[in-house]
Amino acid sequence: MPKLLISMRRAGLAAALLVTTALAAGPASAAGCGNDASGFDAWLRGFRQQAAAKGFSPRTLQALDGLTYSTQVIRLDRNQKHFKQSFEQFSSSRISKGRIAKGRQMMQKYASTLSRIEQRYGVPGEVVVAIWGLETDYGVNQGKMPVFRSLATLAYDCRRSDFFTTQLLDALQIVQHGDLSIDAMRGAWAGELGQTQFLASSYVRFAVDFDGNGRADLIHSAPDVLASTANYLRGYGWRAGGGWQPGSANYQALLGWNKAEVYARTIALFASKLSN
Repeated sequence: MPKLLISMRRAGLAAALLVTTALAAGPASAAGCGNDASGFDAWLRGFRQQAAAKGFSPRTLQALDGLTYSTQVIRLDRNQKHFKQSFEQFSSSRISKGRIAKGRQMMQKYASTLSRIEQRYGVPGEVVVAIWGLETDYGVNQGKMPVFRSLATLAYDCRRSDFFTTQLLDALQIVQHGDLSIDAMRGAWAGELGQTQFLASSYVRFAVDFDGNGRADLIHSAPDVLASTANYLRGYGWRAGGGWQPGSANYQALLGWNKAEVYARTIALFASKLSN
């Protein structure tokens, strides 16, 4: 995942620089990973100590209070079969007439916002709305699992410990900046947040405050969600005015959103249907 781009909206300059410098050194090396719950508490104590040393405030570290190992998260991590479907199977199950109709309604509802987003980031409205619909059915199904429990479980688990330790640090960064409260940090089983399901590192790098209220809120603010999604695609090389079908100028940006070919092609197809 991309490196951090630290926002300084909510932290003082000195504090933000302290955390930025510490995080640039890489993920914490807390007590050893494990493949069951037996070592989780010791790992979490070590992680907390190292996060505190990196400059996170006691208030932010309350996000780690009372966390327990989640066997449900581990089970879901080991059972990701949907991307093994063919493109025809995958896309037909996700691009329904109802979802297309609602997408067109959303494009009308947010027409002015989407126009300003395209002017700023170069990404057409139908592309970001297609992603919005595919990810959470336009914000309806964002997930209700506590993000810190999910990320701590996956950071402790040996399979992808370094990757999810970085995600856990970035989730703390979201709280420290004041973009979301600890209680609001609920999402999908792997820690994805908000109406277009950003992992924490993507949130830190690409989330923008487009509604002007002083914080990037990808759970409650549709303008922030849509603009941040466009900013993400631009960060992965989106070219204004280019196409998005496989082989076109912007298809690699869609693969930057999701490296699964069936998903990227489904975004492209859905966006094309919304543009007709």
